[in-house]
Amino acid sequence: MAHSQILDIASEHSLTFYCGDLPADPAVVAAQHEPNGYFWEGVATFVAPEIADRLDLDSEAGMFSASGSKTDCQALQAVLEPLIGSSEAISGVITRANEAGFEFDD
Repeated sequence: MAHSQILDIASEHSLTFYCGDLPADPAVVAAQHEPNGYFWEGVATFVAPEIADRLDLDSEAGMFSASGSKTDCQALQAVLEPLIGSSEAISGVITRANEAGFEFDD
């Protein structure tokens, strides 16, 4: 099941998903983070910095949003979708980020 979508509005592509009711949320909260758009921006930046750097990340508390080329949006979606849908997967990312000294801005 896809939790995110890529929108095409006037030839501008945007990867979006709503936050707060995702399968990964319990693990995010257990790690003492807020499961909001800002947290997911941090995830994108940590797991796919080369893609995130090419996108305009403009999330809000209740929604993740990244705009740019369709190819980059699809690439980021392929990376994030397994994390959004799995508490185990996002827990592993959070652990690796903590070990690397990465700070989420949530």
